[in-house]
Amino acid sequence: MKLSKFKYDLNEERIALHPADNRDESRLMVLDRAKKTIEHKLFKDLLDYFDDKDVMIFNDTKVFPARLYGNKEKTGAEIEVFLLRELNREQRLWDVLVDPARKIRIGNKLYFGEDDLLVAEVIDNTTSRGRTLRFLFDGPYDEFKKTLYGLGETPLPKFISRPVQPEDKDRYQTIFAKHEGAVAAPTAGLHFSRELLKRLEIKGIDFTYITLHVGLGNFRSVDVEDLTKHKMDSEQIWIRDEACDVVNNAKTEKKNVCAVGTTVMRTLESSVSTQGFLKPFEGWTNKFIFPPYDFRVANRMITNFHLPYSTLLMMVAAFGGYDFVMDAYKTAIKEDYRFGTYGDAMLII
Repeated sequence: MKLSKFKYDLNEERIALHPADNRDESRLMVLDRAKKTIEHKLFKDLLDYFDDKDVMIFNDTKVFPARLYGNKEKTGAEIEVFLLRELNREQRLWDVLVDPARKIRIGNKLYFGEDDLLVAEVIDNTTSRGRTLRFLFDGPYDEFKKTLYGLGETPLPKFISRPVQPEDKDRYQTIFAKHEGAVAAPTAGLHFSRELLKRLEIKGIDFTYITLHVGLGNFRSVDVEDLTKHKMDSEQIWIRDEACDVVNNAKTEKKNVCAVGTTVMRTLESSVSTQGFLKPFEGWTNKFIFPPYDFRVANRMITNFHLPYSTLLMMVAAFGGYDFVMDAYKTAIKEDYRFGTYGDAMLII
């Protein structure tokens, strides 16, 4: 499969800059793979497509305020620092991306906040934009973390071309977010409201959770035409015994198993037995799924409308069928669906 197969024309105004007024009132396009039909619904109509003992699997990762703005010593030049992950708690070491990168060298000090509330020293170059920072902070760890996160802002993807607003703190987070470590939200989960979860629960749908700390690799462009040569960034995942029990029981009982989002699907497919059962796992995955691919765990999927050439679109095309999904995207454009992180949703059954 070639990269060029995932081109389609998307005008920028189709990319949602704000979430729907209510989480569960985004639009929902329902693709039935067997019947080859497309239906247009609201997200809360999801209820009509699931029955007692069907399973939904969510990603309970939690986004932290990863984007910081500061100044470089001496020149005072403004720099953006994007926190990727904490490397060492005691030494306050963080893996980050910096912009503009060419001006940020080992030994430079960076200052953040009013009155230089926080200072960091560049101690290593990791990639062209990647650096290791040591934050110079004397107080206890909790105080440091509070200071760091107080200076950070919600890390909206760059294609949401507007300043971050107060509502983003809440809306760029699922209501079931629990384990901190993501720099991007698992977007399919953003559509679930407390009311919808309660109604699904009353209908008898079982919920379970995995964790994948979403990284910036989700937005990284694919630079090779031959997709077999593309390497995904590794992301940390946890599949616990409880999730395995819930999913495997449903599979044994021939119930529907729905992956809520591409991050969940990638996690499930990273630890599966030869019989198609989910296995416990804690570690890292760089699983890259593109057509053709034989999915082993989930038989349903909820996802957003993804941008051209994205690895997320490639996975959805692998699950829904390349021709069917690309036709559905043409329909979505015609029908004014909203694309991207804050956009509308798709259910593939």
